[in-house]
Amino acid sequence: MAEPQKKPRIEIIDALRGFSLAGIVIVHMVENYIAAPVPEGAMDAAHQGTADYVIDGFILLFLRGKFFALFSFLFGLSFFIQMKNADLKGQNYQFRFLWRLTLLLIIGYLHSLFYRGDILTIYALLGIFLVPFYRLKKQWIVVSSIVLFLGLGRYLVFLFTQGDSLFTAGNYGPDSPEIIQYFNVLSEGSIWEVFKTNAWEGHIMKMDFQLGIFSRGYLTFGFFLLGLYTGKIDFFRNYLEKRQLVKDLLWGSVILLCIAVVITAGSFMQLGPEPEFNNWIAMLGLTGFDLVNVALTFIILCLFVMIYRSEKWKRRLDSFTPYGRTALTNYVLQSIVGTFVFYGWGLGYIGKLSNTVSFALAILLIIAQILISKWWMKRFYYGPFEWLWRSLTFITIYPFRRSKSN
Repeated sequence: MAEPQKKPRIEIIDALRGFSLAGIVIVHMVENYIAAPVPEGAMDAAHQGTADYVIDGFILLFLRGKFFALFSFLFGLSFFIQMKNADLKGQNYQFRFLWRLTLLLIIGYLHSLFYRGDILTIYALLGIFLVPFYRLKKQWIVVSSIVLFLGLGRYLVFLFTQGDSLFTAGNYGPDSPEIIQYFNVLSEGSIWEVFKTNAWEGHIMKMDFQLGIFSRGYLTFGFFLLGLYTGKIDFFRNYLEKRQLVKDLLWGSVILLCIAVVITAGSFMQLGPEPEFNNWIAMLGLTGFDLVNVALTFIILCLFVMIYRSEKWKRRLDSFTPYGRTALTNYVLQSIVGTFVFYGWGLGYIGKLSNTVSFALAILLIIAQILISKWWMKRFYYGPFEWLWRSLTFITIYPFRRSKSN
């Protein structure tokens, strides 16, 4: 088989993808891969000292809701790159992309059996709606993302549901029977019992989170659109010349952060210590909180790009590049490792480790995956799941192992 002839990859994109994946695994490990509310007292062991509370605060402020957003942003960018490359060859990639999403849905569903917090199924379903945006003018793409970030999806859902669940009649509070039963399955159940509860019920619960008043799905699609926009302006190919744009985006994000903090704090102060999400003030507070995450996501993105310009720091951040090139494989494998560590079918440490220990395990897993990815990419063209996904997308067996001369 001939070796693949491909356009040179844009290294900063792979490095940023690997960096994003590292943040995601830290969040998931410290959350013990639960992906649901936690019964009262079930995670008391997570807080055994000051460091555990510091880690909680660090993750809340800088990681949770931000690194998934970066990952989603890069998914939209990857969509643009694939569509643009096909355009340059005179090919129509739309139906191929939909087939690619179908394959991702299958991979994501299998992954979700281990971990119900899977994002691949969400990407596969939301990705369908990216196709009509590809040929839309740039300004309309930006307007659409802003409308989503400002909470249009949330407000429409609340208008019809008044805060009730979209897909279930159950109560998913910490003391609800559904949540207690789910936690018991994770902590004591066999792997088949975990698969069974995640196979359908997990997706219904996830759809409520994604499409209900918490609106994660609408935010995700907003980041898809901004990734698409970034591709249209060729930002990452010319990031060294985009200094003023990065500076303007950074300061704009800081201003947005300040406004969003005021909206969030003001709204939740009116709701009291035990807020209920059945009123418009709560919806405004949730939107403010989302805007805090949006602003911090773009602050992190801008700082990454600014630091990456330095040759010394570029070499350090490039250690994430092979990790990012094998992101699909690493994402799936880290979930399998994480659920094995915490769930009852594995080592059973759920709710038994301090945040400090869970955080340290996440760092060790990241280092191990980075080293393995670096070793792997010297010998293979793709990660295992990347190769499978690409080969099935084009119904062609692509070369996998590099020749010795390479």
